[in-house]
Amino acid sequence: MMKMMIGDQIVKSFGVGGERRNVLDGVSVEINEGEFVAVMGPSGSGKSTLMFALSGTDHIDGGKVFFNSRDLSTTPENELSDIRRTQMGFVFQQPTMLKQLNIFDNIILPSMRDRKKNAAEISEKAKALMNRVGIAELENRDITQVSGGQLQRAGICRALMNSPKIIFGDEPTGALNSKSAQEIMDLFSEINADGTAILLVTHDAKVAARTERILFMRDGKIVSELKLPKFNGTDLDGRVEKVTVNMLEAGI
Repeated sequence: MMKMMIGDQIVKSFGVGGERRNVLDGVSVEINEGEFVAVMGPSGSGKSTLMFALSGTDHIDGGKVFFNSRDLSTTPENELSDIRRTQMGFVFQQPTMLKQLNIFDNIILPSMRDRKKNAAEISEKAKALMNRVGIAELENRDITQVSGGQLQRAGICRALMNSPKIIFGDEPTGALNSKSAQEIMDLFSEINADGTAILLVTHDAKVAARTERILFMRDGKIVSELKLPKFNGTDLDGRVEKVTVNMLEAGI
């Protein structure tokens, strides 16, 4: 597989003066095209910071980040913004939706900046995605009139609007019940099967067990990783057991 993303000796620090510490302490990582990767670790281990560094959302203090051979570390902010909007998708634990817009308008909002697409194309794409994830009937609902799982599906639709090369998810199932979490992971598996790379930050072994490579972080470093075959819908318990054992061995 071709390398899509490379992080080389990434350093990210927070704090002031003597209180400053490295949340990322020389982290190197590679993400291949179409790969499904999870990042696990205790609170404060640097897993979310790594995601933000790789996506160019956070400026780093040392090292390099390359996306499709482009050095994001030296890319101007306006160009970074375009890359994130057109080639990356983001799904968070709590979807950031505008309260004054309905579900449909929230989904299409980021795509309205694309001058290459007209409103009809954007609308057609959004409706097709909503139908795919099972929320077609909710397009006129306010964001307060849907469940957490439905809102997360809307967030996934929004992330897919520009056909990204990679989706970054920060605890995307963390606020959901087990049934909704399983349904969201089913969606991610389908999206990945279509060729989109996915990087998920999670504390949930059951979520991580659905991916094919898991990076375990502690104290700002990747301390180990676990490779798994593509999930085919069976033996989830066995996969969870492997993840749990590796978490314990990594001190997580």
